Amino acid sequence: MRALISGLFALALVAAAGPAPGQTEADRPRPSEPLAVPQPDGDPCEVPGHILFGESRLDHVKKAVEEHKRLTVLVVGSGSSAMPGPDGAGKAYPGRLEQALRKRYPGVDIKVVALAKSRQTAADMVQNLEQALLDRKPDLVIWQTGTVDAMRGVDPESFRASLDEGIDHIVDAGADLILMNMQYSPRTETLISLSNYADIMQVVARDREVPLFDRREIMRHWNDNGNFDLNLATKDLTTAFKVHDCLGRALASLVAEAGNLDGIKPRPTQ
Repeated sequence: MRALISGLFALALVAAAGPAPGQTEADRPRPSEPLAVPQPDGDPCEVPGHILFGESRLDHVKKAVEEHKRLTVLVVGSGSSAMPGPDGAGKAYPGRLEQALRKRYPGVDIKVVALAKSRQTAADMVQNLEQALLDRKPDLVIWQTGTVDAMRGVDPESFRASLDEGIDHIVDAGADLILMNMQYSPRTETLISLSNYADIMQVVARDREVPLFDRREIMRHWNDNGNFDLNLATKDLTTAFKVHDCLGRALASLVAEAGNLDGIKPRPTQ
């Protein structure tokens, strides 16, 4: 279960094999048959605006970029905010976010710092949040949470209280916040009851007027649209890297739109 949740659920590669006993090569199914999935048109990272964008603003981000020409982003999350390997930091979505923002705003000093630790609940993250805010002094915090709380069956009201406490710390530190919910996989949805926790995050984001990066619905859209097949887990990291790159690019578009950095609502994958 732990490996199933902490890893990214992505495309399963079908290995070539010889014909079965009694089966001729002519009887053997062609590789295209088990691999046939809907193929999306255009950019696989595309996200509909109604999923990605909202009404909440990032005023501290706007001031940092336009007046001070610098932006510090702190990503606080669990294991799904990281990737393995020596180059994992650069390929996980925080690193891809930094790259995308630097490409958009070459005249701005942009730094994204990721504090990701596996198996942490929202309450666990809150315990270390105040010190992290003091040490990093971010203009923007991206707080990814929800999956571990759902796995452990944390009391929903306690989960909401932890979210509110964390948001209070971030607001007191003078930073903006983007809430990010859990990943999507059809297999995960059958094993863990995520909806209640996702709903709580939506309500808290609305009530506290902070943007919600709805990672669950974004990845559901990619899966249903055929951009990525998230039905089966795999040890191959190729698709995981691609999904993290898309998440980083979508986050950059949300930051740009909610911060009104371009004066227009950009496409989510630009």
